[in-house]
Amino acid sequence: MTGETFEVKALAHVVGGREKPTDDFWGGTRSIIRIDSEQFPSDSVAGLEEFSHLEIVFRFHLTDPTDLHASARRPRDNPAWPATGIFAHRNMRRQNWLGVSRCRLLRVDGLDLHVEDLDAVDGTPVLEIKPWFVEMGPRGEVHQPPWPTEMLRDYYAPSKDS
Repeated sequence: MTGETFEVKALAHVVGGREKPTDDFWGGTRSIIRIDSEQFPSDSVAGLEEFSHLEIVFRFHLTDPTDLHASARRPRDNPAWPATGIFAHRNMRRQNWLGVSRCRLLRVDGLDLHVEDLDAVDGTPVLEIKPWFVEMGPRGEVHQPPWPTEMLRDYYAPSKDS
């Protein structure tokens, strides 16, 4: 159904880490995903410590709702890269302001998930937490144009502030 709407409820929030979103140098960024104890009992994370990585769905809560770019544009406004449509980008300028990130799970402490390399900032509403299953990764050969590799060269490089 075109234009269908639905409501989602945050189940956790990011605590710590970065305060402002930036394009690069997320490597080594540590934060906590604090699960809402009003919604979830302590055993809702049972077994999660056995996983090395999580897949997190979150809301880009700091995005200006008028700053949407559905039409083709150059990634990071770089004239060397091709103009591509919104569905060829992974940035925060999206209709539903949803982000997806894979991060390393360092430890579970009650309902606090200590993570590294989560590219979401302090206060970010977390909408879903899923353990990363190797079997759910891409099947078959993976390919992409060259510009994302160039653009993301420093995305997970260690922070210059570390």
